[in-house]
Amino acid sequence: MSSSHFDEKGGAIMVDVSAKTPTMRTAVAEALVLLKPETLADILAGGIAKGDVLAVARLAGIAAAKRTSDLIPLAHPLSIHHAAIDFTTEPSSGTVRVKATVRAFERTGVEMEAMVSASVAALTIYDMCKGRDKGITIGRVALLCKEGGKSGVYRREEGS
Repeated sequence: MSSSHFDEKGGAIMVDVSAKTPTMRTAVAEALVLLKPETLADILAGGIAKGDVLAVARLAGIAAAKRTSDLIPLAHPLSIHHAAIDFTTEPSSGTVRVKATVRAFERTGVEMEAMVSASVAALTIYDMCKGRDKGITIGRVALLCKEGGKSGVYRREEGS
């Protein structure tokens, strides 16, 4: 079983995971969205013309987790068993923390699904608010933790 994304000639390949035993896999990723504090206040008050920003971003993030293999060329198509998006807002700084949690009983991890999910939810916030705030920034996208599989548990250290 190859663990490389390259064949013997250096060509890109999808890793063969067919011999691996399925286990429960969980990954949590985060994306940061930086807006003007008044834009975030409008989001929280339901004052964005395009609608409920966080509800639409939640749906977009969940849909993205399920479509990751369509977007990332060497990602395996997975049967996602759980996908959730949570938001933490910091009104004074105009920060929205998008946290995506993805779970599947599979042969390979769900880290990419969690990171794509968080990224698309963040991009949806941008899309729905760009008419109000052209300076929105999507910051760090990072894997916060993952569990399952041969490599076990990973947790990002605070501040990294």
